[in-house]
Amino acid sequence: MLQDTKIMFEKALTGKYAIPAFNINNMEMIQGIMEGARLEKSPVILQVSRGARKYANPVFLKKMVEAVEEVYPEIPFALHLDHGDDFEICKDSVDGGFSSVMIDASAKPFEENIALTKQVVEYAHERGVVAEAELGKLAGVEDDVAVEDKDAKFTDPQEAKEFVDRTGCDSLAVAIGTSHGAFKFKGEPYLSFDRLQEITDLLPDFPFVLHGASTVLPDFVDLCNQYGGQIEGAKGVSEELLSEAAKMNVCKINIDTDLRLVMTGMVRKYLSKNPSEFDPRKYLGAARDEFTKMVQHKIHVCGSQQKA
Repeated sequence: MLQDTKIMFEKALTGKYAIPAFNINNMEMIQGIMEGARLEKSPVILQVSRGARKYANPVFLKKMVEAVEEVYPEIPFALHLDHGDDFEICKDSVDGGFSSVMIDASAKPFEENIALTKQVVEYAHERGVVAEAELGKLAGVEDDVAVEDKDAKFTDPQEAKEFVDRTGCDSLAVAIGTSHGAFKFKGEPYLSFDRLQEITDLLPDFPFVLHGASTVLPDFVDLCNQYGGQIEGAKGVSEELLSEAAKMNVCKINIDTDLRLVMTGMVRKYLSKNPSEFDPRKYLGAARDEFTKMVQHKIHVCGSQQKA
């Protein structure tokens, strides 16, 4: 059942949980996410990044999502544009049937961010689509999104209040310590909950989003490396911190890197143990099964099980 995130977030705010938002790139990922959601009876958000649009073509992705509505009619889900960086990609997604879009103008000066965000919000709202925005910059790299550590900037609470009031956005991605990619922390993982509370005090009952929130689970980093990978020094956000954020006003937690790691690790493992196998259904099927388990696990981290 395709929904907009506004409905999902209203329930999440009341229930003190977050909706897991998973990035999708192919059929197996969509199947794994939705099967995990079915098993846990959880709402989910399917996210399409610029990179996914280039790789899979938005028409293919949209048609696969239409199949989701038929196969999983009991599971509420949203189709969301992740990190749209200009008006045209947001417009194209709204016109293409997305239920939610994100305009990410966080790299621009404050006034330019407001102007572009407001333009997208107005276009989306006129067509019954909700809009996410971002204020503050997250370090790291994800698809075409890259911010150097020295340029990373936490969200200013007073600016957040002004930004939401002036743009009318439906949710706001805040920078409180997460970062994109697999190499999030050089020291101990840390999230600024004091800053999040300051923002919440100024914007009560407003939904916030955590980007760059993969945990980079060591077991799957090790799995990749055991079977030929070279992923050294990867470290993500602890699941205890994410669960704590989900009990506050964080209603959406983005997860991408963890899914990439589990799929890559399982494909590497299967092909290493079955060197004569060349049927993609075998190794992608094995990866999809483990992928489903990862989705189930992340649903429990967010606390969204039994909330469908």
